[in-house]
Amino acid sequence: MKTTTSAPEPRRSDNNSAEGTLYDRLRAQIIGGIITPGTQLVEGVLATEYGVSRSPVREALSKLTYDGLLERHGRAMRVRVLKAEDVLELYEVRIALERAAARAAAERRSELDLGRMTMLLQEMLNLPEGESERRPKLAHAFHFEIWRASHNATLEATLEAVHLQVLGLSSTTLHHEERWKVFVEESSEILDAVRLRDSVRAGDSAEKQMISARDFRVQLYSMSPDSLPDRHPLGM
Repeated sequence: MKTTTSAPEPRRSDNNSAEGTLYDRLRAQIIGGIITPGTQLVEGVLATEYGVSRSPVREALSKLTYDGLLERHGRAMRVRVLKAEDVLELYEVRIALERAAARAAAERRSELDLGRMTMLLQEMLNLPEGESERRPKLAHAFHFEIWRASHNATLEATLEAVHLQVLGLSSTTLHHEERWKVFVEESSEILDAVRLRDSVRAGDSAEKQMISARDFRVQLYSMSPDSLPDRHPLGM
């Protein structure tokens, strides 16, 4: 387990938004994998490095814990270390939410919503083979547009909260060529159903896509049952 205590590249705060700045910086570095799972975050060290009192540090750590990115480990706080069981629980929740979002998108989408999703699918189809770094970003953008097309603010916010934890839990399955091809095909099915306003097929297709992602990850875990892959931004 890592025992480093702080984020790299500290910067002293020169305004009254120290709390927000610190939270945003720590959050971005945790999601981006710069601060890795198991890393301990110590109030006093962070306060010194960022030039703030312990109060805004404590508040930032509290928010990160609420986001599901930190956990208490003994008397310290550390970046959450997720077990395979935690990952599968998140998939269970997300399967239901993605189904609901796709159904709502099929019923309520606008032409602008449809245009955005179509453009992103085309980008995925045109992505050169082997250019794997862009895959998770495009995948997330496509799902985000489905959420937005649901025109249900509560559903969208809930999906964002769940996806925030998915972002940092492990490496993306989309780096695997066979998984990426299936994902693009599944996305095309979802978009077609949304275009035709077929809410039942849209929901079924979204559920199928998330189950496929879950099952592929289970397959990866079975190859290495004692550990999770490295953190990856926009993991899926």
